[in-house]
Amino acid sequence: MKSYHVNLGAGLSGLTLKEHNEPTPGLNEVVIKIKASSLNYREIMILRGFYPLPVRPDVVPLCDGAGEVVAIGAAVTRVKVGDRVAGQVFPEWQDGPFAWENAAQLGGSLNGMLTELAVLHENAVVHIPAHLSYVAAASLPCAGLTAWNALTGGRGLVAGQTVLTLGSGGVSLFAVQLAKLAGARVIATTSSEEKGARLKALGADEIINYAENTDWHLQVRELTNGKGVDHVVEVGGAGTMEKSIRSTAIEGEVAMIGGVANDSSLLNVNLITYGMTNMRPIAIGSKAQFVAMNKAIAVNGMQPVIDQVFHFSEAAEAFRYYMEGKYFGKVVISHE
Repeated sequence: MKSYHVNLGAGLSGLTLKEHNEPTPGLNEVVIKIKASSLNYREIMILRGFYPLPVRPDVVPLCDGAGEVVAIGAAVTRVKVGDRVAGQVFPEWQDGPFAWENAAQLGGSLNGMLTELAVLHENAVVHIPAHLSYVAAASLPCAGLTAWNALTGGRGLVAGQTVLTLGSGGVSLFAVQLAKLAGARVIATTSSEEKGARLKALGADEIINYAENTDWHLQVRELTNGKGVDHVVEVGGAGTMEKSIRSTAIEGEVAMIGGVANDSSLLNVNLITYGMTNMRPIAIGSKAQFVAMNKAIAVNGMQPVIDQVFHFSEAAEAFRYYMEGKYFGKVVISHE
């Protein structure tokens, strides 16, 4: 079998392909023939050396992957050979709040999914919706689950509420789709008319061009009759945080998705205090949340947005394309 490997801070030039013996599952383990994997911003953070969680040397990258169970250990009861599954990014985070003891993660401190065969504990796999291809299912574990957690894991999205999404990255696109499944009104920001039209096609009700309207938070207020939105899926970091808070209703929630913008500017804490804004950092999501999301996706027949698919042999090209940042939807690697 073959696997790709990277090292923290080694850059894309450090991506190497190696051969290994095929694995044998332990007592409670399953072997998955990976059919597809996908890229997230965390992979770029690892290559560039500023990922905040531990990364093992020579790690197999990518936390996103889906495939078919081809072997199981003697004590496995939750899955069987032939099942279609995806891996849980934090394999030990089964339910409840995130804790440091659950911080081991695929493609970081644990080997990930850019491999032909992956070995996971049976508790670390989730059955994928029957209507999804492996390519589509491989997009769910990180970006999809992060968006689901952002919308449902805190105060909880209620039908009729308003959600603000920023840009057209993977988490934001999932947030638009999942918010509409829940019956929410969605206001989406973007930088171009073309992307705005595509966001509308996904279900966004209102589009704000932040390139033309730098004070976009004021337009958010106008669109909500001065009230502000109930939920913000905040992916811009310090560069957009203040405007996101200014867009939020009293006791609304801002779900903070990492620090994508490398901006150390200070935030006016009074904005949070006076607006009674609920600030909630997101660490992807638990297995229980993954299962719940998949049920919602299956019932509604939702299809993730896929930008481009590369072959396993083109992994380096997939990384380069992703690093250019010109995608709209998930960049996926097919292993078939």
